[in-house]
Amino acid sequence: MNNQKLFILFIMIFSAVGLFAAPLGTSYPKAPRATPAEARQMVLDAARKYIGTPYVYGGYSSRGLDCSGFVCLSFADALGVTMPRSASGLHSWAQVISMSNIQPGDLIFFRTGNTNSITHVGLYVGNRRFLHAASAGPQTGVIYSSLDEQYYINTFASVGRALPAGTTVSGGGNQRNPGNQRNPDNQGNTGSTRNTKSGVNLLVGAGFAPTWDFMQYSGSLIRGYSSQIGFGAEFGPWLAFGVEVRPEYDGALKVFRLPFTLSWGNNDGKLRFFAGPVLDFGDASLPVDGVPRWYSDGTSWLGTIGVTWAPIVFNLSRHEFAPYLEGAWQSYKSESPTSNVSADFTASFRVSTGLRWRMSL
Repeated sequence: MNNQKLFILFIMIFSAVGLFAAPLGTSYPKAPRATPAEARQMVLDAARKYIGTPYVYGGYSSRGLDCSGFVCLSFADALGVTMPRSASGLHSWAQVISMSNIQPGDLIFFRTGNTNSITHVGLYVGNRRFLHAASAGPQTGVIYSSLDEQYYINTFASVGRALPAGTTVSGGGNQRNPGNQRNPDNQGNTGSTRNTKSGVNLLVGAGFAPTWDFMQYSGSLIRGYSSQIGFGAEFGPWLAFGVEVRPEYDGALKVFRLPFTLSWGNNDGKLRFFAGPVLDFGDASLPVDGVPRWYSDGTSWLGTIGVTWAPIVFNLSRHEFAPYLEGAWQSYKSESPTSNVSADFTASFRVSTGLRWRMSL
């Protein structure tokens, strides 16, 4: 590629970035006729719905939010717009204004690390208070904080404007205490807001995981597979229930299993327990010294009990992806009069690692 083509390509890229790196205009997909004041109020109203949502790094849903995810999702919910997904990206994109010109709906940026980079962003609501997704401190998640707190005085960087100037309408961020929240300790949190998020969030999901045979009764380290397809509901930020069908193939026991389970846990998706009946298809046995060791009771009203742990959850819009570790008890009983701890443990327990997907409806 010659220098002229490189120069043209550079101009095209620079122009595209320049077009994107500018504050929003006055027409929005969800509210094309909204005035600047109305647009700001819509964003604030959308943001308040996430008060109490847990902090999750990379989070972009009601199950968990990080600081930039909270800001971007509030604007997307209210106006249907797309914004840069990081705090530093928002800082580069927004129009820098002075603190004396700040209005509810503007963005506030902080440098909370040991570098000069922008690492945190919040949404100004008025009277030197802002909403943000806090990752550390006395209370985490989406909370109110004050610019008069010493920590934010020390880490404050700048104010950014994402929407045209306009005074918010009645009920907006200029109120000292929006809604009926109380702020007894002047720490910026709203006391009882941790559990104020109401309503039910419905989800569907699926997962697939190899099952491991550490004793290699199947002749391979991979024993078979386990999977799950189901739906569930989240109640507020803390409790979730689900119903799943979990087709499994066990190459060590040479059976196909069909568990139907109920699950419960925290709605951040990291830790879930499950239990339920199982239909077993096949004659379960393990080869021990070349002789089959037979097992029964694979079909049972309580055929499986287990736990799923997803240490890392990645959120993308309404979708969630998570690698997970799963351990489960299986209801097999040996028909042999002799003891074999290794074989019986292999028949009664499975360990799987895989990938899970969930989507909010």
